[in-house]
Amino acid sequence: MPDNELGQPVGQLLSGWAPRLAPSAPVLKGRYCRLERLDSSRHAEELFEADRHDTTGESWTYLPYGPFGTLADYRRWVEGVQDGEDPRFYAIVSTERPEVRAVGVLGLLRIQPEFGVIEVGHVHYSPLLQRHRAATEAQYLLAAHVFEELGYRRFEWKCDALNAASRAAAQRLGFSYEGTFRQAVVVKGRNRDTAWYSMIDSEWPGIRDRFEAWLRPENFTGEGRQRSSLGPA
Repeated sequence: MPDNELGQPVGQLLSGWAPRLAPSAPVLKGRYCRLERLDSSRHAEELFEADRHDTTGESWTYLPYGPFGTLADYRRWVEGVQDGEDPRFYAIVSTERPEVRAVGVLGLLRIQPEFGVIEVGHVHYSPLLQRHRAATEAQYLLAAHVFEELGYRRFEWKCDALNAASRAAAQRLGFSYEGTFRQAVVVKGRNRDTAWYSMIDSEWPGIRDRFEAWLRPENFTGEGRQRSSLGPA
């Protein structure tokens, strides 16, 4: 750790650092899915129909909105967020099956180009996306965009500390747990302690290699079952 002229410890000097660009890509394409800017006219009906497969509404438990009882309600929500830049919402359009359709949503938020920090959030996967290759590839596409195209230094994942599925997903995808912020926010009238995870640019090459190895077609049987799992090295 370097010292300053007073002999006090200071952080590493980032020679040549400059603020990064804010995300602007309208589409991110992969093998099993593509991410498209969320748009009511193109995605609302498909997403609403996909979400109806969650008959209990369980997938909305930890989000500050939803479930939506009618297409009109869902369309109004999409129209209210689709043009925002922070959060910047994407629809996940599955292309791995014959029927190409929107089956999930995620977004980039808390975007800080001056620091090179950005977060993935508002992740909502319908049952038609859960446990499919496109679910993992969507996260890979976003992380690759953040680190390789935008040049950010830090990618964050935050979730309700009680959301065991989200916490497991973060670790499976290569995020590292950093701690829990107690009584961080109130969601749907309930307290939320928030668990923080991150990955940083120096870790990305190894995480990218694991993603790409997992996503290769030969890693899957004819029925779509994985041969090797994705997880931290």
